[in-house]
Formats: sequence, structure tokens, C-alpha cells
Amino acid sequence: MNPNLMKSGIPYRNNPMLDILLAARLHDPFAYLGARKERDYSLVRAFYPYAANVWVNIAGEFEPMVRVHPAGVFEWHGPALPQMPYLLRIEDGSAAPERIVYETYDAYAFPPQISDHDLYLFNEGRLRQAYRTLGSHAMEIKGIAGVLFSVWAPNAERVSVVGSFNRWDGRVHPMSVHGSSGVWELFIPGLPPGSLYKYEIRNRNSGEILLKTDPYATQYELRPNNAACTPNKGEIGWHDSGWIADRAAWDWLRAPLNIYEIHAGSWKRHPDGRFYTYRELGRYLVPYIREMGYTHIELLPVSEHPLDESWGYQTTGYFAATSRYGSPDDLKFFVDTCHQAGIGVLLDWVPAHFPQDAFALSRFDGTALYEHEDPRVGLHQDWGTYIFNFGRNEVKSFLLSSAHYWLSEFHFDGLRVDAVASMLYLDYSRRPGEWLPNRYGGRENLEAIDFLRELNIMVHEEFPGALTLAEESTAWPAVSRPTYVGGLGFSMKWNMGWMNDTLSYMLENPVHRRFHHDRLTFGQLYAYTENFVLPLSHDEVVHGKGSLLSKMPGDAWQQFANLRLLFTYQMTYPGKKLNFMGNEFAQGREWNSSRELDWYQSSYPQHSGVQAALRDLNHLYANIPALHQLDFSPEGFAWIDCHDADNSVISYIRRACDGSPVLVILNFTPVPRIGYRIGAPSPGPYHEIFNSDSSHYGGGNVGNMGEIDTLGQPWMGLPDSVIITLPPLAGIILSLEPR
Repeated sequence: MNPNLMKSGIPYRNNPMLDILLAARLHDPFAYLGARKERDYSLVRAFYPYAANVWVNIAGEFEPMVRVHPAGVFEWHGPALPQMPYLLRIEDGSAAPERIVYETYDAYAFPPQISDHDLYLFNEGRLRQAYRTLGSHAMEIKGIAGVLFSVWAPNAERVSVVGSFNRWDGRVHPMSVHGSSGVWELFIPGLPPGSLYKYEIRNRNSGEILLKTDPYATQYELRPNNAACTPNKGEIGWHDSGWIADRAAWDWLRAPLNIYEIHAGSWKRHPDGRFYTYRELGRYLVPYIREMGYTHIELLPVSEHPLDESWGYQTTGYFAATSRYGSPDDLKFFVDTCHQAGIGVLLDWVPAHFPQDAFALSRFDGTALYEHEDPRVGLHQDWGTYIFNFGRNEVKSFLLSSAHYWLSEFHFDGLRVDAVASMLYLDYSRRPGEWLPNRYGGRENLEAIDFLRELNIMVHEEFPGALTLAEESTAWPAVSRPTYVGGLGFSMKWNMGWMNDTLSYMLENPVHRRFHHDRLTFGQLYAYTENFVLPLSHDEVVHGKGSLLSKMPGDAWQQFANLRLLFTYQMTYPGKKLNFMGNEFAQGREWNSSRELDWYQSSYPQHSGVQAALRDLNHLYANIPALHQLDFSPEGFAWIDCHDADNSVISYIRRACDGSPVLVILNFTPVPRIGYRIGAPSPGPYHEIFNSDSSHYGGGNVGNMGEIDTLGQPWMGLPDSVIITLPPLAGIILSLEPR
């Protein structure tokens, strides 16, 4: 036996900690590894299973450590402890015959860094910036650069950081746990940015070994690989302070909001099929958005995800911009470029569910940690995904922190929250017997409701002017009303009723539309119960639904005319606006995420006509107060005539805050209406400022030239009236102010 070992008086072979270390079950590595006082001498112990020799720096000199176990346990004994932290010199024994020697500070010479206060808030569900505590963080401790790792795994017996730097060996860098918090931590000195890593987790009950990527990682390697990457401390120089200040004072209730929804991987691609990077999107997308007159871009989820075909909706990296399109700094550059051009950027965000991929959140520590154990509340049957356990405080900290991260670190201007309806109802898409009621016997998911309210309070308090938009498809009340009056607190809600009614109406042959007139008029019965967005989104042009153009009935001329009419209706009806990419130039094929849009079609006259019509409508919407100031108020809308079902014509007034009106008249049949009389709210003359049948848009140029004088006769309950010509399958906008 080595004489150094006899000083402790305990035969080394009887030390149970050694067996635990070698079995990769070491729960408290600092109790065994590192430097400490042992009775009347000092001890440094290190575990390097691939080393031939190890030395420790004592008072400026490297002294040899003794191999006390063939598996790679080394010890040094002496009268005094080395100065903390201390250097080790390692000779790599696996590189023979080449001799590789390197130096590193001992990871077990650095004390824990996470504060008790952060741990308390995390366990209470109130750590809204948990991404600053958990995950991997490049930092210096006592002047030594390295990476601090931390992860939540409360049901683990042992957690280790593994990576190429330790041959993915879970024995080498076991982490220490912070008591009952379930948070494990370890600082590894000397790791460069971009080092690949995962966590190896041993479940305390089953002994199952799991290899998991970091839930809080800010970058992952490119799919199909899924290791996390240690962060780069590089940071872009933001140039959007003016935008952020203006946003905080922005009266979004009365401002135009016109969203261009895009999938970053298929808006455009390089000729060889490569994705545009975030920076390339900034270079090419931003000028297009300005030309088209949109106010905001909404990105389908760009959080990391393993499957291209999920479009980002099956997220595995809730704090990481997908590496498909570049680095996190590249995405920040994109947002900054948009802001400098006066364009807001919204992010599609998915807190409802996550995929079952074994490398990610699924049964993270061998138990249902982020999800529910019972599939009746934990499994989303439609999508084959797990539902977050919103009642677990640490899960709430995780999700709130994810939202905070995107808004804080990337300066996003808001979140479109996906699948809210599936969060609100315990029986969502389930048959009787397939779900569990809440504690009161109801179908409402009380924990999810509390989470959504807390989310919206956080966003509106900490990010003034940032928006939250709910994709909520049911009649749940007060989705977009403040939490202090019992609402969920969202800024706005997608108007799925308007979308479904409108598209089902447009699908009808014009000869039959008079029998379905109520689909155009019913929406006013609830139009102001919420702050609505009118969406013609990606969901309407996938999964066999066809493109918007292909939905339209009739021959080619009628299809294009119907589509221009649809956009005229959308852009003049109360509510903020959203259109998916490709809608604007009437893409003929259904959207396919694996290729770029059919941009060649935008050079064809009929397609470019639709594009020009929507461009002009976008600019009119933004520049005419009557079309946006009172989108959420009944004072901003009045029917002129909602009863002309026989002619399939509707007409209405839109008003600004000062009462100034525009008149909108829409003809949903291919029959021109000559000498059509409508009421007018005030004496004219009126001017036709938009006509979707203009030859400029590919129409027949039927319409009204010059001034349209009023008759001085009341009509339809209004003090005056005009006689106009209504073009076929078209809409016109009349204004007292010429354009």
C-alpha cells in the first residue's frame, strides 16, 4: 500500500466514496474530490481516468500526485492546502506514443455560485430570469475564465456535465446539488465558447442513465445533432433605443397593426436550396416589408427544434434561436435591422406542449418533470406531444423565463402564443373518460389560466408596448381583457370566427352566396368583445387546404377578383391584420415548408395585380385613421346596409377618433351594380380612393371617376345618399378626401 495512504489511518480500499465515484453515482463530488484538510495533513484528490500522470501546483511548483487507484484516482498529501484555485498538470495517457500534457484549474476548487435567493424564487415559480441562473454561462470566478453549468433534476442521484472535453464520460465532471432545490451546479474552467455538452443523469430510484441536452441552453448544434453549445459572450451593438422608447409610449389600441407572418426557412432560399441566414433575411426581407406597407413581421417559431416539418412548433430549445439560420447574434442583428427600419418583430411562441424526443425535456430526470405523469392530463393526443405541468412552480419559472428571454435579450416586440385553447381546457380534443376534471369538477385548466395571467402581467409590466397575441379558437371570455377585471390579460386575440365564416363564405359559388349572407354580418355581434386580429395565416394554406387563391370559386379571372375582394374586406373590417407570406401575390400552390415561395408568379400580371392591390390597401390602412384608430370600438363602425343578401352586397362606414369617415362597399357577385344607391353620413362630394377592380390590379376597371356628389336626400337611416357603380367581385372605398 502506498505509504501516503496510511496517514489517514483508513485503508483506501474500504472507502465507500471510491466505489460510488467509479460507479458514476457520486451525489456530492465536493465531499470527495478537490482539496481539504484531513486530520493532521492536507489532501488534494482528482479523478482523471485517461491520465498517465497528474501534478498539482503547490506554492508555484508542480508536485506529482500519486495514482491511488488504477481507474485514475490521484492524490497529493502535504502539510498545507494549495492556494485556491489551483492548477493541475495532466499527462494524457490515452495519446501514447505521443505525449500530450496540458494544464487546467481543478473544477472542484471553485465554490458554488448560485444564490439561495435565486433558488428560492425558482422553486416558488417566481424566477422570471432563470436563464441567467440555469444553463451554461461563460464567466470568470476568482479571475479564472470558464463555464458555469446548472440544471434542474430533482429526482437524480447523480448529474454530470459531459462533452468532447471529457470524452462524454459521466464519471469525470459530476455536479453538486443545492439541497432540496433539485438544482445541480458545476464550474468547469478553461472551456472555450462553442464546446459541445449534455447532461448525463442517473435516476435515484431506477438507476436509469439518461443523456439530455440542456433545457436552458442558448445555442445547439445543427440538427440532426442536438448537443448544446457553451455560449459566446459576444454581443451585437444595439441601435434601436429610439424604437424601444417609442414603443413604450405607443398607443397600440389606436395604431395600425398589419402583420406579415413568415416561415424563415421558406420565404426565400438560395438556388442550391440553402436557407437564408438571419442576416440575409434582414438584408432582403426588410426592404420588401417597407415597400408592401406592413408594420410588423411575425416569425413562425425560431426556437430550436429537431424536425424541419414541425415549422418550429415542436420546440426543444426554449432559450435558443435555431442554428438553421445562424447564431443568436445573427437573430439579434435581424431584429435590430427591422427596428431601425421602423418595423416591429413578433415571435410565435409555444408554451402549450413539447415533443417526446428522448434527448430533450421528455422525462428529463427519469420522471415526468416538465410534463404530467398521467396521460389524461399530460399527453396531447392530436400532436403526440407532452403538455406542460403548469401547476409545477419550476415549470412556471422555466416558461416565464423563456418569454422574458426573447423579449429582453432579442428585443422582440411581442409574442404570439400558440394553441391557447388547448391550454385552457382539460378536455380539449378528448372524449369522455379521457380527461381528469379540476379540483372543482370542471373542465378548465386552472393552473394554465394562472400561468397565462402571470405571463401577460409580466410582459406588460416589464416590456412596455410589447404585445401578447392569443391563438384562441373558442368562446372563452375576456381573453384580451386585463387580469384585474378577470381577463386573461392578452393584448389581442386571433378572430378565428371571422376567419372561418369569411373563408367558408368565399368558398361558395357567388350564385349561392345570398343564402349565406349571415356569415358576413354575424361577426359584428361579437366584434368588440375582444381586441381582435383578423388572421389569414399559415394554418389556412397547408395540410390539403390549398392556397387562398385556389379556395376561390370560378374561372381564373373570378378567382383573382375574389381574392382582391377578400383582401379589401379584411383590410377595411374592424380588427388588426395578419397575412401569411405568399398570400400577398396570390401564390397558386399550397405552402410547402421545404421550398421557397413561388416568387416567379409575382411577375405574372394577375399575381402582381393582387400584390399591388394589397400593397395599396396596406398603405391606406396605415395612413387613413378611420381604418385603424377604432378597430376595437363600436364607435368606429356602422352598417350602411347589411341586408342586401339578394345582391350579396354589404356596405359600412369606418370612422376615426375625430369622426371622419370612409365608406366601404363590397360586391360579392360577378354582376356589376350600376346606379346602386347607398346612404351617406354627411354631404359630399365623395371620392373613390380604392377600387379592387382597377385595371392596375388586373381588374376590369369598372368604377367611379371623379367626384361623386351626394343627392341631399336621406337614405338607409343616414342624412344623405349617393349613387355609385359597383364593380363585379370587387370592393371600393369612398372618402371625402381625394387621394
